[in-house]
Amino acid sequence: MLRCPECSAEIDVDEDEVEEGEILSCPECECELEVSQTHPVALNPISDDIEEEDDEEDEDDEDAEDEDDLDEDGDLPDEDDEDEAEDEDE
Repeated sequence: MLRCPECSAEIDVDEDEVEEGEILSCPECECELEVSQTHPVALNPISDDIEEEDDEEDEDDEDAEDEDDLDEDGDLPDEDDEDEAEDEDE
């Protein structure tokens, strides 16, 4: 009997019939598990964390670009604000 490395739930699989690289799913936590070796059978969770981290970094980059467009109050500048700034410079 195999156990999920995430939640320790039993996974009903015949250990003699699994192949290395096979993907299993935990019935309890629904985590996807990859068979990393067959004798003895070892399961590794397949993580989406790497993809999520990449998405977060992309969002941070977009936020930084958007901040460049903001005025000193943290608002998007209006055309009127730009005209006033030009009038102040004169």
